[in-house]
Amino acid sequence: MRVVAMLAAAALVSTVMFTAWALYITLVEHPARVASGASAGRAQFRPSYQRASPWQASFAAIALLSGTATATLTGQWTWLAGALAVGAVIPLTLMVIRPTNQQLLGAEPLADAETLRLLDRWGRLHAVRTVLGAAGLLVFLYALRTR
Repeated sequence: MRVVAMLAAAALVSTVMFTAWALYITLVEHPARVASGASAGRAQFRPSYQRASPWQASFAAIALLSGTATATLTGQWTWLAGALAVGAVIPLTLMVIRPTNQQLLGAEPLADAETLRLLDRWGRLHAVRTVLGAAGLLVFLYALRTR
């Protein structure tokens, strides 16, 4: 039972960290980035993305793995549902957001209108990541309540 508690705690804590970080980026950092204009916004995107990306990916992966392990050991489907919600950010990022990331991170110059369009698209897609994290967190909290 101790292993289950540790796995559940890992799932919950990593999901809280992912969601809090994603929420901050969605509500505070990215709007400030866009408000600073195309050139400054793109210049700020690169170091911000490079610092946040490994952390966000790690938190999502830990939540996916520990939530799935908790579901397997307890037989509670809610742990799997939460794990899949948070874990869904990984394929979303790799398949849907990555092309936008690559354009914003690329060395080739972009027109201001194109930069702002890409930043706007990135912000909307990142908001989906935030919602998935929050959904996973709510499901994990429900799972804790119903054990």
